[in-house]
Amino acid sequence: MKIAVIGAGGFIGNRLVEQLHLGSSHAVVPIVRKPWRLALPARFDLEWRLGDALDAVSLAKALAGCDAVIHAALGDPRQIEAMPTALTMAAAAAGIRRVVYLSTASVHGQAPAPGTTETTPLHTSHAMDYNNAKVRAEQGFFHEVARHRLEGFALRPGVVFGPRSRWITDLAQDLRLGQAWLLNGGSGICNSIYVDNLGSAVLSALTAPAAAAGPYLVGDAETITWRDFHHAIALGLGLDPSDIADIDRLPSFKRSVSAKVRRVVASPGVQSLLPFIPGGLKRTTKQFIAATQAAPSPNAWRLPAAPAPRITEELALLQQCAWKFPHQPATDRLGYRPHVSFKEAIARSLAWFAFAEGRA
Repeated sequence: MKIAVIGAGGFIGNRLVEQLHLGSSHAVVPIVRKPWRLALPARFDLEWRLGDALDAVSLAKALAGCDAVIHAALGDPRQIEAMPTALTMAAAAAGIRRVVYLSTASVHGQAPAPGTTETTPLHTSHAMDYNNAKVRAEQGFFHEVARHRLEGFALRPGVVFGPRSRWITDLAQDLRLGQAWLLNGGSGICNSIYVDNLGSAVLSALTAPAAAAGPYLVGDAETITWRDFHHAIALGLGLDPSDIADIDRLPSFKRSVSAKVRRVVASPGVQSLLPFIPGGLKRTTKQFIAATQAAPSPNAWRLPAAPAPRITEELALLQQCAWKFPHQPATDRLGYRPHVSFKEAIARSLAWFAFAEGRA
C-alpha cells in the first residue's frame, strides 16, 4: 500500500514517515508545503511531493497514485478548520478512500469530566481557541467524509511526546531554569502517548475494516500523573525532583485586547465576511493587534527577578485533569496496542535529547 503523509515535516508527521519507511512493508510518500520542510524526511530515498494542506487542487496532485492518506499537518485555528475540506476533496479527486485524520483528545478539553469517551458530545465553548478549532475541524471532517463517501478515521491522542517533542525540550528547559512546577504535587492525570504508540494507532487505522471508521481516543497503556512525567525527566537530566515548585493556586488567565480581537476575527461568522472587508481596514486591524502585543522595554535599573514558575494556560488546565482517557474502543475495533512502555518511552526521549545537545 502506498501511503501519503501530509505534514511530513512536523514532529508527528516526520516520525510517521520514519515508522512507515523503516518498520512496515508500506511505501510512504511525504507531502510538505515547502521544500525546506523536507530537512528530515529527505534523509531517505523517498518519493516526496509538494502540496498545500489548504489547497485541494495542489493536494490532489500530490496524492495521485496513493492508496491512503494520513493528515498530520498543523496550523492556526483558522487553518485547522479549513484543512479537512481540502483534505477530503483532494482524497476524493485522487481516488483515495482511506483517510486517517489526526485530531486531538483536546476536543474534550484538557481536563475532561470523568467518564468522557468518544461518544461524549463535543462543544465549542472551551477556554482555548485551539480546542474549539479542532472540534469544528473534526466535525467538518466527518461531514465531508460522508459527502465524498470516504472511510474516515479520526484519532484523538492526548499529550504526544518523544524525540523532537516540545514536551521534552520545553520541560527540560523549565527544569534547568527553575521554572518547572506541579499543581498540588502533580497528582493530575497526564494523558500521555508516546509518538511511536501513536504511530501504531495510525497503522491500525490504515488496515482496519471500513466498518470501523470513526473517532478514537488513543493513549499509553499506563496511567501517568504529571508528577511521574516531571520527575522522570528531571532524574534523567540529573536534577533533583524536589526542586520542582509545588503550587496550590493558579493565576487567572485574562485575555488581552489583542487576544479577544484575534478570537473574534477567527470566528466562522467573521471569516465568512472577510472577503467583503476593505483592505485598508484589515491592515489597520493587524497594526492594532501588533501594537498591543509589543513587549514593554526592560528596566535596566532593576535587578533580574528570581526564577518563577512558568505557568501557561494549557498546562494549568492539563494538570487539573482527573480522568484517564480510555482507549478500549481502539483496541477492540482497530487492534491498537501501545507497545512502548512509559519507562522505555522516557528513556528513548532522553537518549535523543542527550544526542541533540551533544552529550552522547
